[in-house]
Order: sequence, then C-alpha cells, then structure tokens
Amino acid sequence: MYTVSIENCPSYSQNDVKVALENSFKNLGEIEKYIKKGQRVFLKANLLKKNRPDDAVTTHPSIVEAVANAIKAIGAIPVIGDSPAGPFSYRALKSIYESTGMADVAARTGAELNYDTEEVEVKIPSGKIIKQATFMKALMECDAIVSMPKLKTHGLTVYTGAVKNQFGAIPGLVKAGYHLSMPDVKDFSDMLIDINTILKPVLTIMDAVVAMEGNGPSAGRPKKVGLIISSDDVFALDTVATSIIGLKHQDVPTVFMAQRRGLGRMEDIIIAGMNIEDVKIDDFDIPTLRGFSVTEKIPPFLSRYLDRHVKPYPIFHHDICKSCGICVSNCPPKALKMVGNKPVVDLKTCIRCFCCQELCPHKAVSIKKPSIAKLFYR
Repeated sequence: MYTVSIENCPSYSQNDVKVALENSFKNLGEIEKYIKKGQRVFLKANLLKKNRPDDAVTTHPSIVEAVANAIKAIGAIPVIGDSPAGPFSYRALKSIYESTGMADVAARTGAELNYDTEEVEVKIPSGKIIKQATFMKALMECDAIVSMPKLKTHGLTVYTGAVKNQFGAIPGLVKAGYHLSMPDVKDFSDMLIDINTILKPVLTIMDAVVAMEGNGPSAGRPKKVGLIISSDDVFALDTVATSIIGLKHQDVPTVFMAQRRGLGRMEDIIIAGMNIEDVKIDDFDIPTLRGFSVTEKIPPFLSRYLDRHVKPYPIFHHDICKSCGICVSNCPPKALKMVGNKPVVDLKTCIRCFCCQELCPHKAVSIKKPSIAKLFYR
C-alpha cells in the first residue's frame, strides 16, 4: 500500500506552503522516514524551460524553497536541478535557474544548484521497453531523490505529473532520441514507467497550487487548484492527481500503462488529508485525448491509416511566430524547416511528439484535431 497526501494550499505565500508541507509530511509519516541526516538530496523540479514562476510552466520556487528548508533542518543537503529541454550546458542551466526563481531559492536557503552536465548509463534489467538509459550523473550520485512535478496538461501524454517529471533526469538533447525511437505514445509511456522503476524518488511533492490547463505543458493557461499532493510512490500520485482533475485513467497513457503492470492501482492507495471528491475540479480544460486505449484494439492496417489521417497534428501560427527557430532545432525527426523565415512541418515525417508546441517560447504552436478524429479522440 502507498499513501497519497492531499493538502489545501490556497497560495504560494511562505506560510501557506509551510503549513501545507508540514501537514503533508505528517500524513506520510514525517520527512525523517525518507531522508537522513548527511544525505545529499536531489530536488528534481520541473524546469522545462525559461519561464517566470507566474507562468505556471515550472515548479514554483516557494515550494522548492520550503522543501529545501525542511531538508536542511534535519541536516541533509538539498541539491536543486533538472535537465531542461534543449542543450544541457552550464549556460542553459544558469539562465533557467535565474528565470524560474531557483537561483534566488539557492541564495536564500544555501541549497546547491546543480551545474554538473556529465551523463551516466544505467542498466534497467526489468525494463519492458528499454534495458538501459542515460541519466544526469549528479542525480544518480545523490543519496535520495525528491521529485517535484507541476500539475499540467500535455500534448503527447495528455497529463504530465510525477511519472513524466522523471523524463527530465535524461540529459537535454538525449531526450530527442527517445522521442524518435518511441513515437508511439504507448511505447513512450512504457519507457517513462521503466525509468521510474530505477529512479524511485523517496518522496514526490507536486505543485498543484496553480496548475496548467489547456494547451500544456507550456502554452496553456494557469488554473487555480489550491493543493499540494504528495506521495511515497509516483504511480499512486498520478492516479490520484488525474482523478482530481476529472481524467479517466484509461485516457492517460502513463497511468493506463502503469496500471496494466499493477502499478498505481486505486485499490492499493491510502488517501490522507483531504478526500478526492472534496477537491475534484469539474471544469479543468483537458487537451485533445489521443484515444490510444481505443485505437490499440483496432487491426494494424486500420491503425496505420488512423496514424496518417486522423491523429492530431501541430499548427504553426505565423502571425505569432518570432522566427526564433527553437522548434526546428529541437524537432526529433527533423520534420520542420524554416521557409520564408517561418517554420513549416512535413506531416509525413512528423511523429506527433509535440516537442515544437512544448518548447515554443511564444505560444505560436497549437494542436489541431481533424473532424473525423472525433470518432476516436475526445
């Protein structure tokens, strides 16, 4: 059995966050149960890209600060970090730490900021899709991991939370190779589950104070949820978080595929703090659902037709586009090119990973659903 704590946190004020975290730790059995004095603890935040805290794209610094202080209070050493999209370099990390407020957190708390960009190969003997993976060396060398995801929607996986947050343990541009080799969302989700069976954070503390709905994970809208959701298991947390925002588990690839493996099943979860029904959000704007749990039952020849003609695809809004080229340089299958200083997509090459939409700093990419897709995607 695993425990998921749901605690009210009405704002990012220092007091609200501190109270919510203290209650969360009590629900889970106190922080000393998971972290010991002298340990180096990697605080794996969601630092997708260079955004301000109020954009609701990245884990809010007030929550990271409160967790760092709690870790320091028991004599452990917090190390803040992530491997954002794009180059995994000192310069890129410094820029992101500054824009997301993590540099200020480190200055106030004495926590370390990770600038080590070395990589390490780790075997995953029990992996279903992959048998080894490339991870940040600094993360693997810490004594414990505390994952700190942000509750958001996602173009590829519908929802991004605890399980998807660990994809950031894979260094920068290495991520593109995983997208390219696993274009099917079922395989990609199984890969995410594989890496979580190795990384196993001792605690996962989700920032659901202000989530992101709609065109997530970076171009959506901030949505007040007012919660901190915590657990000793990533799969259990995602099962509960998706229930809170009104998603069916069969519509969320990472949750559906995990439950197929016996992970994150509701019957194995103890809810502490607030009840799911008391905090459920009825009007959370969910992106296009990919309908994978339906289409996987269709014969292969018809599935290939659907892949070509029915799947959602990216739309580039040239009136908003600033011609920065980030989408082109980060496209895993190289399906994008600049034509007349604007990005144009080759849909035959496009694998629908939606990295372009995820990384666009100007919200100039959206996801289009063909009319016929309504038969298969909601």
